[in-house]
Amino acid sequence: MDGRVSPDRVAEVIAASGADLVALQEVDVGRARTGGLDQAETIARRLGMDRHFHPALHLADERYGDAILTRLPSRLVRSGILPGLVNRPGLEPRGALWVEVTANGRTLQVFNTHLGLSAKERMAQAKALLGPDWTGSPDCVSPFVLMGDFNAIPQSAAYRRLAAHLVDARRIAGQKSGSATFPSRWPLLRIDHVFVGPEVRVRRMEVVRTPLARRASDHLPLLVELEIGPAAV
Repeated sequence: MDGRVSPDRVAEVIAASGADLVALQEVDVGRARTGGLDQAETIARRLGMDRHFHPALHLADERYGDAILTRLPSRLVRSGILPGLVNRPGLEPRGALWVEVTANGRTLQVFNTHLGLSAKERMAQAKALLGPDWTGSPDCVSPFVLMGDFNAIPQSAAYRRLAAHLVDARRIAGQKSGSATFPSRWPLLRIDHVFVGPEVRVRRMEVVRTPLARRASDHLPLLVELEIGPAAV
């Protein structure tokens, strides 16, 4: 990260990856600090994708949150705020976004999230994501994937709670090392994860380490190839 916020660079990194489905966190819409741009719309337009956005933070006309972009047929299922800590009301609100996409005649439930910086907060949010409003919902009936910036290393309680119920794509892909994503210039921590449910096969997983990816964001992107039908997504 070189300190310059550029949706065009983010779009270029995504385009080079060939991804059909993208989960973004820390997305600004109409914020003065980033020139009032709708970053989700700008990136989606550059890629020829549709976009779904949820503002975890909404102040006047400024919004900040998470987005799912895709070139696949899709519909928004749910978006909302995750639990915080009652005794710490000043913490940044965190949210989640649930979109259903269709590929190869199959539907895939896609969840994107960005968890908090407090360990107790992350645990509450992990429990919520596993609960009846999200991946534990009766409406989550087909294969699903949960991805995002969890701010949680594999040794953390929140990660362990999620991994006890879902499968880390890295484990299926057999990736033993080189999966740290943060900070992008000198990646030391593995805090960005992709978890999958039953019926989802992981063909491959890699961390994109191109020079442009290191400049475009403070996190390196994860690229995962999933299979839910006769062909890969």
